[in-house]
Amino acid sequence: MKLSTKGRYGLKAIVDLATEYDLGGRLSIAQLSERQGISYAYLEQLIGVLRKAGLVSASRGAQGGYTLARAPESISVGEVLKALEGTTALVDCVGTEGSDCGNVCSCAARPLWLKLQRRIDDVLDSTTIRDMAEDYAQQRERLNKNR
Repeated sequence: MKLSTKGRYGLKAIVDLATEYDLGGRLSIAQLSERQGISYAYLEQLIGVLRKAGLVSASRGAQGGYTLARAPESISVGEVLKALEGTTALVDCVGTEGSDCGNVCSCAARPLWLKLQRRIDDVLDSTTIRDMAEDYAQQRERLNKNR
């Protein structure tokens, strides 16, 4: 599985929103763009996808901005990546969309792909955005100590 910039950048943005969740804070796209080093226009598109998926909510006005639509511990990484990427399938023949491959039933490698896909899905579905936000906070602390 190779994630596109859509998945990588969208995940970075949603983790950043999670760092503000308990503080009741909201972040603008401009703030997210600056903090994560992601183009404003591209981030705007990603936030739109995340809003449509019900993962991010917006509010207008002087105190407006974006926040998570649910608590970060109730959002899995898998849910975010599926919203952004459409699938997390390692290869097409193990995805949920079905396969055009005529060798699905006789493919010697397919059992391995299925095992790998189950492990990938287990990790993505059991890792929450809260988990990632806590890891990110620890990473920033280590970085600040080393400066």
